[in-house]
Amino acid sequence: MSYAINLNPHHGGAGRHPTRNSLNTLSGHDDPGKFGRMFPGLPGLNVDDDRLQALSQAMMDDGSLSGDNPRIPAGFTYLGQFVDHDITLDLTSLGEKMRDPTAVQNFRSPSLDLDSIYGRGPDGSPHMYARDPGTGKPTPKLLVGRNITVDFGGITGEFRNDLPRSPEGQALIGDHRNDENLVVAQTHLAFLKFHNKVVDMLADQGVADEALFLEARQTVTWHYQWIVLHDFLGRLTAPGTVDRILHDGRKFYRFKRLPYMPVEFSGAAYRLGHSMVRQDYDYNRVFPNADFSLLFGFTGLSGQIIGDLAPQPPTGPLPVSHLPSNWIIDWRRFYDLDDTVTHSPSRKLDGFLAAELHTLPGGGGNLAFRNLKRGVQMGLPSGQSVAEAMDIHDRITADELASGPDGQVAAQHGLHTQTPLWYYILKEAAVKGDGERLGPVGSALVAEVLVGLVHGDQQSYLWQRGPGWRPTLPGATDGDFTMADMLRLVDELNPIGDG
Repeated sequence: MSYAINLNPHHGGAGRHPTRNSLNTLSGHDDPGKFGRMFPGLPGLNVDDDRLQALSQAMMDDGSLSGDNPRIPAGFTYLGQFVDHDITLDLTSLGEKMRDPTAVQNFRSPSLDLDSIYGRGPDGSPHMYARDPGTGKPTPKLLVGRNITVDFGGITGEFRNDLPRSPEGQALIGDHRNDENLVVAQTHLAFLKFHNKVVDMLADQGVADEALFLEARQTVTWHYQWIVLHDFLGRLTAPGTVDRILHDGRKFYRFKRLPYMPVEFSGAAYRLGHSMVRQDYDYNRVFPNADFSLLFGFTGLSGQIIGDLAPQPPTGPLPVSHLPSNWIIDWRRFYDLDDTVTHSPSRKLDGFLAAELHTLPGGGGNLAFRNLKRGVQMGLPSGQSVAEAMDIHDRITADELASGPDGQVAAQHGLHTQTPLWYYILKEAAVKGDGERLGPVGSALVAEVLVGLVHGDQQSYLWQRGPGWRPTLPGATDGDFTMADMLRLVDELNPIGDG
């Protein structure tokens, strides 16, 4: 998960913008489809591997060093991953990144437009859409997959709570990465159902068949943009940050016409989600302590969902042909949906990562070290340099950076005065935001980029209706619409039974 955009101006296809002639000189590059720098004049921080290894090892959370963040329910960790997959896809080798990070191509469109959900639409990506039984042509609705029924847990019946899959179990979705763990996969599925629900609502209102897809997509995308800016960002950032940027404009993430993807965001600031990951999750009533091996195991990308290649009927927990019925998520345990079940919180925003992220399977190694090393290889500036360039007055001090067991190791290696940007943002959140929100540097970086991606999309609600637009779907309360409202709208509270 890298916590790290397009369709063309008519939202007709996924990928990069077709217009390539705008000059984004403020960011030090001239290609809006590539990665760039928010602070092109700042020197990169050079730290040797031994010091990075020492710091990364001190960032291990054994379940006691960090703590829970009651302000941010656990589901937002994976909504953040879903957003990352919507806005960034980097297929470039690390060697190419090291040679010139700003020349790296972003294979996602630079806007919050859900191209990971819609692909190129019913005509361009027909394999992702339901077919009319009479004509065989794609309909405005997205495909939703079936589950297989298993006896364990007593979850029996006909369920459609899986991603649509090929005969070999591969997810038929716009971004294969959304099938790498169960929570992000079920998040993707919730958006598929959200679109289909809106199609039904618009059809009931008399919208013509030929207009259903485009109008549903616009409605879903605008409400998604609202959720990201006001529900997700509103929880992550310092109070008033989003409203201030919407009112006063962006100061640091600047472009002339089309957005680009800043490496300070993708390589550091938006990797904040790694510190929010829990060691295990209260997933549903059958699996109240689901660990990483299970959350990754019951997927097609990282696990053993292998479609028709699986033995029939299943002879054990893995491999399987589709997602088993007892692995349908109970969203009440991930978002504040009702009073019948207490949702799990995310972990605090601080300098600690869950132990399993330090020993990733498949040779993935230590995620903390990988993030720190990536920052050096991409030439990211120190957190102190960025704070000075942003003229942040309430800066975290060297003594504050040296606090705690992680900070003590950072200080032993001189990293409390010249600090890798990713670690600086996490430590700033721990000190300035009590681990519940980002600090001033992190808040400004993350909020300016995500607001800027909406600003830069001429089909977004900010362009089409202006900042005064408010959500219109049922469930919107006082002009607001949250992720919990979306899940209620598609009746996703608890499809597999009580408590």
